[in-house]
Amino acid sequence: MSLGTSTFFIVLWFCGFSHCSLQTKPRSSRTDQELFWGADQYDFSVVLPAAATECFWHFAHHGEKFYLSFMVQWVTGVGLVRDLSVTVNAPSGLLISTVDDAKGQINFDVNETGFYQMCLSNFHNRFSTMQVFLSFGVYYDNPNSSKDLERDMKEEELNNTLSFIQVATSKVERHVFHMFRYYSFSRMRRSADHFLLQSNSRYITWWSMSLSLLIVTSGYLQFLFLKSLFVSKAEAEKPSC
Repeated sequence: MSLGTSTFFIVLWFCGFSHCSLQTKPRSSRTDQELFWGADQYDFSVVLPAAATECFWHFAHHGEKFYLSFMVQWVTGVGLVRDLSVTVNAPSGLLISTVDDAKGQINFDVNETGFYQMCLSNFHNRFSTMQVFLSFGVYYDNPNSSKDLERDMKEEELNNTLSFIQVATSKVERHVFHMFRYYSFSRMRRSADHFLLQSNSRYITWWSMSLSLLIVTSGYLQFLFLKSLFVSKAEAEKPSC
């Protein structure tokens, strides 16, 4: 009997340990909304419940550059801690970077081809929900190779106008891509300021209504108190029969 009980607890402990281990590769049950297949850029917002963790996977090739920008837009509930824990893991499970703040950026060179895991944790808030704006993606930026290519083209194909047009077009595309990245981050800050203004406006409105109600109530109570004093004084001065 004791041997069977010990075997049962060992199996139960092993199953629990394997279930709680860190998942660094996307499971087959993941939907396309959680797996991102190497597009240039993604921008969206996600709502994290209290003490919740949400993970996304993004595919990247070796030699590319990976970037992730995030910002907490609003927090509701009890506590209202705006800090967010963000971690990025490589396909092999190696921790690449971690940030614990209300906003931040993560940039690194891709050394492994595969799905990179991005996890957002709201463990600071046990009773508060937050909305987070995300902007992430991959791009290829190698200025040295483009300079070498341009120099070779100048030496070998001075009269090939099409080659120079292609080089100029690639430069323009790269600059436009970074311009949209900065625009996305500025839009992120603008949305966070907008939600902060709305929160402050509601806070001021409710406090103004509460204070106005308190002033009216205290004035009415003072009026009743003074009225009771005059009534009691008049009754005391009334001659008795």
